[in-house]
Amino acid sequence: MKKLVCSILLFLGIFLLSGCGNKVTDQSALKNVHSTNTITWAVEGDKKLFSLIDIRDDREKGFDIDMAKAITREILGPKGQARFTLATSQSRIPLLKNGNVDAVIATLTITPERAKVISFSKPYFQAGKSFLVPKGSKIKKPSDLNGKTVIGIVGDNSVEAIKKVAPKAKVVAMQDYGQAVSALKSHQGDALTSDNGILYGLAAQSSGSLEVTGGTYTKEPYGIAVNKNQGPFHKAINQAIHKIQKSGEYNLLIKKWFGQVPGFNYKEMYIK
Repeated sequence: MKKLVCSILLFLGIFLLSGCGNKVTDQSALKNVHSTNTITWAVEGDKKLFSLIDIRDDREKGFDIDMAKAITREILGPKGQARFTLATSQSRIPLLKNGNVDAVIATLTITPERAKVISFSKPYFQAGKSFLVPKGSKIKKPSDLNGKTVIGIVGDNSVEAIKKVAPKAKVVAMQDYGQAVSALKSHQGDALTSDNGILYGLAAQSSGSLEVTGGTYTKEPYGIAVNKNQGPFHKAINQAIHKIQKSGEYNLLIKKWFGQVPGFNYKEMYIK
């Protein structure tokens, strides 16, 4: 009987703690970040140009990182702190929904399916799906992939996108970009598909052995994700993006991270 009572009390404790956790995520995110003077962002750590861990100082660097810092300053002032939590394509939305982070800035494409469970800011980057292939590959357009093996990433919408443009392609999904590039180099696939900005970063790390091809066969607007029912915080982020774009800081960041990337027309990203 004593064991039964203890089990019941343990269950109730877990239930009450879970309830408290839910209430935390229901609180005003904008009030919380102002009270802590910190915005905690979910970012990725394996995407050169956007958010990559620099092994020299173990710090996150990239366009997404600089945008997060700029938005934090706009919302909290010059002394506001941007804190980063590493995420993957699979974990970035769960981290937000569970209240582990305040917002997600992680090359997250705005889609109707995702918008059902999270709220998106206005687009802050316009990407498009392309292909990463070995140098000299004959794959130049989506239809060239029919009958070929295409590598995608779990949790990324590239897998669904390729099925529409090359329905006869075989799709293999990898857990992360490190595995995907290794698979491509070892000829486990004929091409890696993802957003063009990400692929140009991977190509830059390949010492000339890989190149981006195929143009762009989709439109992939990136948005910052916040939890539903966080209207004031959502508005503050949109206002911050607008100010960064209109001040010219946005164009400086685009040039900083994409200006020296061979083949990438970074000026198309400029806000006039």
